[in-house]
Amino acid sequence: MSTGNATTRFTNASLLSVASTLPSRVTSSADIEIRLSSALKRLRLPGSLLERVAGVIERRNWGPGENSDDATVSAGKKAIAEAGIAASDIGLIVNTSVTRKHLEPSVAVRLHHGLGLPSSAVNFDLANACLGFVNGMSLAAGMIDSGQIRYALIVNGEDADEIQVNTVNRLLRDDVGRDGFMSEFASLTLGSGAAAAVIGPGDAHPNGHRILGGVTRAATQFHELCVGSTDGMFTDAKALLKGGLDLVVSAWKEASKEWNWGAMDRYITHQVSRVHTNAILKAAKLDQRRVPTTFPWLGNVGPASIPITLVEEKKNLSKGDRVLLMGVGSGLNTAMMELAW
Repeated sequence: MSTGNATTRFTNASLLSVASTLPSRVTSSADIEIRLSSALKRLRLPGSLLERVAGVIERRNWGPGENSDDATVSAGKKAIAEAGIAASDIGLIVNTSVTRKHLEPSVAVRLHHGLGLPSSAVNFDLANACLGFVNGMSLAAGMIDSGQIRYALIVNGEDADEIQVNTVNRLLRDDVGRDGFMSEFASLTLGSGAAAAVIGPGDAHPNGHRILGGVTRAATQFHELCVGSTDGMFTDAKALLKGGLDLVVSAWKEASKEWNWGAMDRYITHQVSRVHTNAILKAAKLDQRRVPTTFPWLGNVGPASIPITLVEEKKNLSKGDRVLLMGVGSGLNTAMMELAW
């Protein structure tokens, strides 16, 4: 297979900061299963499925007075301050959220306004399931390398409330069988959260974390294996896991001539579940100690999972460490991006 433009190297782009804003409300898996108790009994399904199978003990949901847009603005302000630049320096804001309250205008326009960005700052949404944030970083890095912009803000805010309420209500119906229940199991692992990252020119920020490059690969013949909306997310979990692993391993092997990804100091993966993480560890032969997880207490926060996990792990990183961001998104697509911390 020709690698074409799916393998990318960057020369002067650095991650200057990454920040997150987490919801105040905690929803335990036990709470969700209590709400689903009649369905579990009717279908003769064992308890503690979310904890035992997915490894998700709890997740976050927005509390009173909180919402994903305001939280994303908060994360963006923290990231800009941490980067040591002004909002007026931002030349691009890319919103990568799956969550959106309406089809138009873009979510990015509200965030652009809330952050007080200049009218010269390009703003738009980029949607690619759970890979959106990494795709946004790659896009921004290329624009910085080309001289189109100096600073970019990549943001993401997710709200899992509506899909979880709709899913629980549907699973309580008498016409839902075991197969139907399990096809919506992944919806119950979702969590809410927001994240933001500032990317800028490496030569102007020697203490930044250089974005070295990465690969993307597609297996779009599997585009029907995971289909979601606010109404619900319907997944063929077994086929999705196999297709995703095959895609990751294929991309890993094709990139092995250019990248020494087996020797990374940290692997920041998209947080799906215990099953998914363990499968990635086995397939790529990764050291579990180098793969931090947040899904046990945050669940799957969609595209925000990777930056939120990076925020949680950055205190353990040292200058010179190599960090690989990696994930698989519905569709199927995979992306891997290497940072020099």
